[in-house]
Amino acid sequence: MTNDDPDCHCAHVSTGKRRLKIVAGALSAVAVCVATRYYWGGRIAHAGPPDSEDRQYRPVADRTPSSYMPASAAPSRLAPAASTAPRPRGVRPIGGLKVPVVVANVNSQRVTREDLARECLRQYGKEVLESMVNRELIVQECRRRDLTVSDKEVDAEIDRFARSFRLPVDQWLKLVRQEKGMTAHQYARDVIWPMLALRKLAGERLRVTKEDMRREFETMYGEKVRARLIAVSRLDLARQLRAQAAAHPDQFGSLAKRWSEDSPSAALKGMIQPIRRHGSYQQVEDAVFNMADGQVSKVIPIGGQYLILKREELIPARQVSFEQVAPQLEEVVRDTKMRRVSQEIFKQLQDNARVDLVWADPAKHARMPEVAALINGVQITLRDLAQECIERHGKDVLEGIINRKLLEEACQKRNIAVSQQDLQREITEQATTNMRPKADGSPDVAGWLAVVTRRLKISADMYRRNVVWPTVALKKLVRDKVEVTQEDLRKGYEANFGPQAKCLAIVLNDERRAQRVFDLARKNNTAEYFGTLATQYSVEPGSQALRGEVPPIKRNGGQPLLEKEAFALKPGELSGIIAVDGKFVILRCLAFTKPRKLDFAQVRDIIYQDILQKKTRLAMADFFQRLQDSATIDNFLAGTSQSPNERYGQPRASAASDPAQAAPLPSRQPSSRVPSQPAAGAVPILRQVPGG
Repeated sequence: MTNDDPDCHCAHVSTGKRRLKIVAGALSAVAVCVATRYYWGGRIAHAGPPDSEDRQYRPVADRTPSSYMPASAAPSRLAPAASTAPRPRGVRPIGGLKVPVVVANVNSQRVTREDLARECLRQYGKEVLESMVNRELIVQECRRRDLTVSDKEVDAEIDRFARSFRLPVDQWLKLVRQEKGMTAHQYARDVIWPMLALRKLAGERLRVTKEDMRREFETMYGEKVRARLIAVSRLDLARQLRAQAAAHPDQFGSLAKRWSEDSPSAALKGMIQPIRRHGSYQQVEDAVFNMADGQVSKVIPIGGQYLILKREELIPARQVSFEQVAPQLEEVVRDTKMRRVSQEIFKQLQDNARVDLVWADPAKHARMPEVAALINGVQITLRDLAQECIERHGKDVLEGIINRKLLEEACQKRNIAVSQQDLQREITEQATTNMRPKADGSPDVAGWLAVVTRRLKISADMYRRNVVWPTVALKKLVRDKVEVTQEDLRKGYEANFGPQAKCLAIVLNDERRAQRVFDLARKNNTAEYFGTLATQYSVEPGSQALRGEVPPIKRNGGQPLLEKEAFALKPGELSGIIAVDGKFVILRCLAFTKPRKLDFAQVRDIIYQDILQKKTRLAMADFFQRLQDSATIDNFLAGTSQSPNERYGQPRASAASDPAQAAPLPSRQPSSRVPSQPAAGAVPILRQVPGG
């Protein structure tokens, strides 16, 4: 069961908004492997912007209402001030970003502004054009109704957001940059200005009544129900599971873990966030608020799925006064209405507008090669679109171009070619690994392409170019460097088929608190009390929700210290405080599983292929890191530079060669970070690397 509404009561997969960098897809599975476990365990007519420097927040040329960002007005503190100094030769300004003719040097290769613009358009043109069209529709409607949004209003709204998070404005803008990848002026132009403009266009439709606030009060502070969920797509299966759950309510968690198609809650034995009133699904609320604790609901059809719920307990209402929180409630209700009304206004503007997406129509683009779109007769030029793409995504795209050039150069030196057959073979392998086979047993390639392109929000062509090609290239570059030894096989067999330690765990992020919790557990060393402590103190969501229950600990799983402690315990015994990756873990041993009696020869090939795949990924990551470390790279857009000699404290052989650079670039040491983007490997496609 999925829902994009924040009030959705069922857990769902949260998809990241950041797009792939070239090569990243080939490596992130490696980063996951490195970070979590060892390998034994589980086109453009004018590419640049115009030469005027007074664009600042202006969406399209000078078509914005004058109070929005007039050229004569004093710039907002969020806008980059126009410089009176002569611009360096060959540099064009884009908002707050100056783009030189040559944006990067990669060893002996140059990356030009036109190269960057083409790649930005290829990856982000459709998405950015859509947002530019929507923004222009708002601009035109504001002009028609003589509505304006001033710089002061924009500044005040950003101040309000910062205060609501109890942060100074500069810290709030820093957080926006980190989380959204947006500069301050992009945030003001693309988020705050449209929001304020839509608010004025909405007018009385945003009026908040006392009844609205009462409903919100009940949602936020009223009773809640803690429940478990099973979600499946077949009615017959849902009926079978419901019958089993009703007969044996205590087995609901196990049924959810085995059968539920809602993966996040299935991993927690069906446990979901507490269900509140006035949320997204009235049927769900009616069911759980009218059941007794421990009771199982009937099958509830919602959104193409069939749900079964088990009520665990009623959480009493919080003792909060309505008058005390009324200002916050009013703001929450207005923001909620704003989302709904914004959609309605956009729908009206789009229905009444003449929008012609020229760039997306080859015939029209051939007749009007410099036009990206027409909105009620007003042009968005291809130059406008290219510069907007560079401003929003240029730095990330350039990093991808640099990485690809490094790979292409390495392949050329070794006479390695990547054919279309190689790409198709890799896609088929990914489909085999990540998808159920078709009815005839063949890999569901079409299904895999549909899933991966939807989740990554890219086209199939971009998936082949930015994910599959780098993966294949790196595999070919390291294929002679990977060896699976007998020791690898022995450890792999032991990890998968040897005994495992079943333990309860409490994970904490503070050593003092860990000591206090350890003392409490030692004074009352029972599994029940340990589970209560896990619910109260564990910072790891899984162990907290499941009263300390964690997957069995196996040998050679990538956490040697944790494994050593676990296998040294006796059933019922507490471990000491174990420091693992900045966290502090306390274990309570329950039992040890018996080894699975499978002959090594029967499973040798399976273990071999699994270890080979994982060691190949590690070799790919190591090879690409050494490729980066041995390169001379000048990134003029990011203002960074590196050369191999810097690793040994020696001066660079030559300075940055781009004439547009007025000052030396700050050097950086070669990074050890592996790009942390969605993977094309056998790990879940949306899994994020810690710290990425």
